Amino acid sequence: MASSIEQAKSLLNIANGTLDSALSFLKSQCMENGKVSTTRIDDHQLVAYDAAYCAAELSASNVMINYYEQIQSNKGDEGAKTEELIALQFVAETLQNCRTRISTRRAGFGFDRATLASTIDSEEIDTFINEHLSADNMVALAKLVIRHDGHVGDYMLDDEKQMMRDSFKQFAEDVVMPLAEEIHTKDLIIPDEILKPLIELGCFGLSIPMQYGGIQPDDKEDNLGMIVVTEELSRGSLGGAGSLITRPEILSRAILKGGTEEQKQYWLPKLAVGEPLCAVAVTEPNYGSDVAKMSLKATQTDGGWILNGEKTWCTFAGKAGVLMTLARTNSDPKAAHRGLSMFLVEKPATDAHEFDHTQEEGGRLTGKAIPTIGYRGMHSYAVFYDNYFVPDSHVIGEKEGIGKGFYYAMAGFAGGRIQTAARATGVMQAAFEKALSYAHDRVVFDKPIADYQLTLFKIARMAMLLSVSRQFTYHVARLMDEGKGQMEASLVKLYSCKSSEWLCREAMQIHGGMGYAEETTVSRLFIDSRVLSIFEGAEETLAIKVIARALIEGAE
Repeated sequence: MASSIEQAKSLLNIANGTLDSALSFLKSQCMENGKVSTTRIDDHQLVAYDAAYCAAELSASNVMINYYEQIQSNKGDEGAKTEELIALQFVAETLQNCRTRISTRRAGFGFDRATLASTIDSEEIDTFINEHLSADNMVALAKLVIRHDGHVGDYMLDDEKQMMRDSFKQFAEDVVMPLAEEIHTKDLIIPDEILKPLIELGCFGLSIPMQYGGIQPDDKEDNLGMIVVTEELSRGSLGGAGSLITRPEILSRAILKGGTEEQKQYWLPKLAVGEPLCAVAVTEPNYGSDVAKMSLKATQTDGGWILNGEKTWCTFAGKAGVLMTLARTNSDPKAAHRGLSMFLVEKPATDAHEFDHTQEEGGRLTGKAIPTIGYRGMHSYAVFYDNYFVPDSHVIGEKEGIGKGFYYAMAGFAGGRIQTAARATGVMQAAFEKALSYAHDRVVFDKPIADYQLTLFKIARMAMLLSVSRQFTYHVARLMDEGKGQMEASLVKLYSCKSSEWLCREAMQIHGGMGYAEETTVSRLFIDSRVLSIFEGAEETLAIKVIARALIEGAE
């Protein structure tokens, strides 16, 4: 199908050109006083949202074509058959999705019917879509995947990363999976049987340079290593292991970005060994992804600051000994994000669903776990700061860090987004394995459900989404290791989390009634997958305020 790959490249160029034209039109609609206006973008939210998804899928399609060509170069045509089918089917689905979004709201994208008929809605694209999304081709992919025991493509990892993957895959199977259902059904905190070995394995030091006690090289980042570990732990359990690395990763990045050398020397070695464990306190009841509007108040006093206000969705805040807390040090409304600073708020650790700590000075910090339908194990808390004192030494950057907390938070969140994409991939892998196994074992009308065309279609699309999510995430991790990829981190988070939800839903559906039983693993995976599009940048905010805005601003 070499000619099909070349055709796919050509059609992707057409689709990318169509999106570029749409973004240019959107930019003309969103300008105010010579700048792109947030208010004007909000007047075009639907097309902005659709444009962001088009950009994510087109970017992923280009990644998959390059990925296939690497595999083909190494293994030849027959050795790359799975990757080839997946790449072509994903390009076809991307073209179909982009065509539907743009055609449905063509006026909002600045097109008329005739223009679209010669670009994204051309006969050539229509023919390509029909060929590569045909039932025969989807069934062929499913049968190939089944024949190779669920293999959806080469991981393309070097020996070091493959060894990391193998080690943490084994840990997930031996330690995490046997505890995962009990953690979920009984809403338990992550037990020491999981925590202590992960600390010994260096998990909490993955984003900390060796000079500060971590395992990341001093001269470069190792996002790919972090991604590989996160994926395998999430395959074991999202709440029971897969999210443990996120909080120290975010805090470590913030300290590396803005901390004084003394703060780096003091905090990073401690974080690397989980002493203390940490949590992130950024979200507030009225402000989630709108970080610049945070209002928890920090008032300067002798030797430090007094914090008053509330944070919510502080995951792992009970077990944590330090909360990375974003607070407002400048109450002037015009200060906006420039009025925020980042504090390291220490507290006693607890396994309880509630905590209440009073300082000698009288300040009080209380928290209560928020009951959730899934993502159990870490617990997310509402936390109240009542005249809670934090010394000057615990402001990231100290005097130089005042007013820069927003930027330190953003330094951590890019890593959090790509890590969430890896978490999504791990959950998808677990659900895919369960679906394949059950489809083979479950007999309906005298034959396994894996023999039916509709089930094979589901398996084919699962395999495709899983492979794309993994390779897109690995690609972005490699970009970030080169100091790039901030935008791509948002794109892959947007894409992978939505894909995970669909895949886990279909894995549950394949199980039929048993899929709805709490005793069945896929019910937990489906519930856990639902949170992925909400945290680390809610889907809508990420699509409109981050991705679409950047695309519109960069349009010609």
